[in-house]
Amino acid sequence: MSDSSQIRIMIVEDHFVVREGLKAIINSQKDMVTVAEAGNGRQAVEAFAQFQPDITLMDVRIPGLNGIEAISGIVAKFPDARVIVLSTWGGDENIFRAFQAGAKAYFLKDIKGQDLVDAIRSVYAGQRVVPPEIASQLAGRVPLTALSPREMEILTLVARGKSNKEIGAELAISEGTVRVHASNLLSKLHCSGRAQAVSEAIRRGIIEVE
Repeated sequence: MSDSSQIRIMIVEDHFVVREGLKAIINSQKDMVTVAEAGNGRQAVEAFAQFQPDITLMDVRIPGLNGIEAISGIVAKFPDARVIVLSTWGGDENIFRAFQAGAKAYFLKDIKGQDLVDAIRSVYAGQRVVPPEIASQLAGRVPLTALSPREMEILTLVARGKSNKEIGAELAISEGTVRVHASNLLSKLHCSGRAQAVSEAIRRGIIEVE
């Protein structure tokens, strides 16, 4: 049960143990209370509309809608939403897209409990919180020349170990067309080969590989 003096918090996290740990930290604070939980992006958007929490803690890699898509969906309907991203992924594109979607803060999951509750209070007070390691990633970000939808499809299939012939068959395009798109995406990612491109794309959060 919450009262009007408490910061009402929603946790969006698909791992039960992590979610329980966050709840324990939050509910140990006299000025905070967990009012809602969600295990995937669609649940997050629906739960936000229902509970309209003061602060949402959002993981990036969650089933269904990912965390960034969920933030976009929430902020589109509730522009004043205050979302703090908690992620194991610190790639510059992940961070950039999270803030672009409307996040107010971004932390890695190794954040200390006291730092987290301090950040919650700061964001609740209307501040934007960018810790030094995240600011450094953003400052060093190389602007990404947008990959086309087709290039993204091909990059994802390359990451799954598919050959040009297999990719062409799956996308119903010629092997030559696959090579052209692959060459273009290598150029945009400033990479000299497929393995490097996949590694760079995963590191930066451009693609996710299960």
